[in-house]
Amino acid sequence: MSSLPWIVFVVLVLLLLALDLGVLNRSPRRITAREALRWTAFWVLLAMTWNVALGFMYEYHWFGIGVHYGMHLSGQQAALQFLTSYLVEESLSVDNLFVMAMVFRYFSVPERLQHRVLFFGILGALVFRGIFIVAGLALINLFSWTVYVFGALLVYTAVRMLFTKDDDLHPEQNPLLRLARRVLPITSSYHDERFLVRLEGRMHATPLLLALVFIEASDVVFAVDSVPAVFGVTRDPFIAFTSNVFAILGLRSLYFAIAAVMSSFRYIKVSLVLVLGFVGVKMLLTHHMPIGSGISLGVIVSLLGLGVIASLVAKPKPELEAPTEPRDQSVAAGTPGLGAAERTPDNLR
Repeated sequence: MSSLPWIVFVVLVLLLLALDLGVLNRSPRRITAREALRWTAFWVLLAMTWNVALGFMYEYHWFGIGVHYGMHLSGQQAALQFLTSYLVEESLSVDNLFVMAMVFRYFSVPERLQHRVLFFGILGALVFRGIFIVAGLALINLFSWTVYVFGALLVYTAVRMLFTKDDDLHPEQNPLLRLARRVLPITSSYHDERFLVRLEGRMHATPLLLALVFIEASDVVFAVDSVPAVFGVTRDPFIAFTSNVFAILGLRSLYFAIAAVMSSFRYIKVSLVLVLGFVGVKMLLTHHMPIGSGISLGVIVSLLGLGVIASLVAKPKPELEAPTEPRDQSVAAGTPGLGAAERTPDNLR
């Protein structure tokens, strides 16, 4: 396979990201739910357009696409695998949205600064996903038995998710945050959209950087689950990577679109558990009773649909609240001149 499709795709993604941060969102501002819904529709439409183009690429094997690792995928097979992988990654990302919401609450990140944190957080996520996908597929191709390891990991993760509470999140225990505090002093307030600021001749980290570090760390943890799940759908690195990228690109707008109604989706976690369990079992059966992409897509869509319907029918669960009790009283008062929303909460240090 030629490297040209990879180069074209990466350049396209970089242009979209540059347009996002450099033109459309140069200044920090609050993203409204209506605007987020429009952007979510744009990213979904773009992903589906890419899916159609991908079908033609694989059908006619442009630049050698679809003929590698002993696989010969038709356009229909490639399109099905992309769509299924995209849905798996997008659905698993919903659980990540709850973590983002709790991180923003914990660090009291002002709404107008949340987009900037998510932008750089997702930029880092794209790099990590690429590394994980390449490494994971290399392991599977080198040692075929690793597919059973990934399958067992997904089943274990599904069981763990089933018994894990949504509020079991403790940023202050994150080792990366502890390391950041040792390396750099932390300001007691936000300084607009800056992650680092020089005060009294010394570089300081702002609370915005701490929120970014925790979101990056949590995405690495989620990648350990979601990347093997994609391997359960496709072994084609181009399909796996592009489907992950499109799902992650739409994650920011999806967060702002559903942030206000997250508490309404009380049964979506059950759907995610079932999706992970299904994909894990599929990987365990891959050499004995392979399940086709069409069947996988139908099962995953059905499980997600049932979770959404059950959530809409049932009463929403109480909204998660930010911590109100300070964990440490040693933090200094906020910088004069900044509003209450711009100051660091007492639980940061």
